[in-house]
Amino acid sequence: MISSTLPSQFCLQDLAAITGRVCELRVNPHQPEADREARAWFNSIGLYDDRKRSKFLNYGKFDLFAALSFPDADLKHLVTCLMFFFWAFSTDDLSDEGDLQSRPDDVQAGHDISVRVVNEPGAPRPEYPYAAMFYDLLERFRETSTLGAYKRFIRAWEEWSGSQVTQSRNRSQDRIPSVDEFILMRRATIGGAMVEAIVEYSLDLDLPDEVFENPIIRAMSDATNDLMTWPNDLCSFNKEQSDGDYQNLVFCVMNERKVGLQEAINILTEMLAQRVNDYIELKNQLPSFGTDVDKELARYLHALENFVQGTVLWYYLSPRYFRGVDVTNRDNLVVPLFKSGVF
Repeated sequence: MISSTLPSQFCLQDLAAITGRVCELRVNPHQPEADREARAWFNSIGLYDDRKRSKFLNYGKFDLFAALSFPDADLKHLVTCLMFFFWAFSTDDLSDEGDLQSRPDDVQAGHDISVRVVNEPGAPRPEYPYAAMFYDLLERFRETSTLGAYKRFIRAWEEWSGSQVTQSRNRSQDRIPSVDEFILMRRATIGGAMVEAIVEYSLDLDLPDEVFENPIIRAMSDATNDLMTWPNDLCSFNKEQSDGDYQNLVFCVMNERKVGLQEAINILTEMLAQRVNDYIELKNQLPSFGTDVDKELARYLHALENFVQGTVLWYYLSPRYFRGVDVTNRDNLVVPLFKSGVF
């Protein structure tokens, strides 16, 4: 078992400095008001008992995440974005570390309930709390989003929800995928395409389908997904190994290349730096879709870059991943390995 060979600590470079070469960091001024409104909604769902709810909200720092990731959203849209985080992370935790971690059939059953929310928008709000949150989120999304953005969000959700089932099945079989296979699956499990649709929604952008069907835009989408996902695997590795969860790109690199933890982390960090270069090269090849569309596309790409940088910084600032670790200086950060079950 890989976990038996892990060292007592590892060293992590400043990942935000790597992605910061192309992604700007900014903060939304509506953070406190959005947090109050979204928390009141989440509390009304009754998902957790008081202790677990307090831990989820306070350790998650999702209000900071939303403020860093959607700096130009108005208050109403920022509240929806924060609701999206509450729903997405609580649902992800359910299959990552909760009762359904290794029960793909039960994950599938939860997915099926949410499918009915999508297919029957006029039906009553479901009692299942995760589907109820999804129901509320879609209602707010439909209020102002374009039809294209809504359809893209639904398609992305279907892919993401299906990937949760696949990941649960891998966990139940103790299977570590290949690096290439995991990268493709991880783009779905992190919900990157949902994020792109939420970015559209946050600014009420109106982009035609042809933009998202363009091969350069699709390649840029893959790149920004990787710029979000690979730092997540690097930062969340410690928590996940403590939970006994090996569905992480670091473990995939270790397993495939037969290397130790630090070498795998170094390899993945180098991959991240190269992915930034890929993104820069792709951006220089952007085609023109006409003056009006080009202006909307520029706003979209800038907002997506804001999201990437806000996300990578949040990985460090949330105790979710670096509990008890001083991240003030992120250059060559030494991270003690968490003991099994510490979370």
